[in-house]
Amino acid sequence: MMRPSRDPSTPTDREHVSRTTKIRQVMTPSPHTIGSDQKLARAHKVMREHRLRHLPVLRGGRLVGVLSERDLFFLETIAGVDIDLDAVSDAMTPDVYTAHPDDALRDVARIMAVRRYGCAVVMEDGHLLGIFTATDALRHLAEALA
Repeated sequence: MMRPSRDPSTPTDREHVSRTTKIRQVMTPSPHTIGSDQKLARAHKVMREHRLRHLPVLRGGRLVGVLSERDLFFLETIAGVDIDLDAVSDAMTPDVYTAHPDDALRDVARIMAVRRYGCAVVMEDGHLLGIFTATDALRHLAEALA
């Protein structure tokens, strides 16, 4: 069985993810975002091109929601929805789980698991810094177990 090749810039030692790991150390920094007034078709294109499942939604530079791939797929099944006309604001989830960059990874991951959140948007002083997804969590768990 072949082992997947490793990015040499990614630490793989077991110390990388520990009880004291902060979310800033494992988040995806500067995530792709989308405006709340953008069309669903644009969101779908961005997600497909960048292989994303979550997009923070901004209005006037402020976080107002998160759009998941699941939200998009669900809305597209509803009769009368036109992805070329309907806006992201119609499909986004306005209640976003946010974390501070200095929050402990274990605490964020625990909340995400208990509440079944697919992501945490990392904010500091009203500014979007990053996103931490369930996929990020699994990637770092795999590194810790390597």
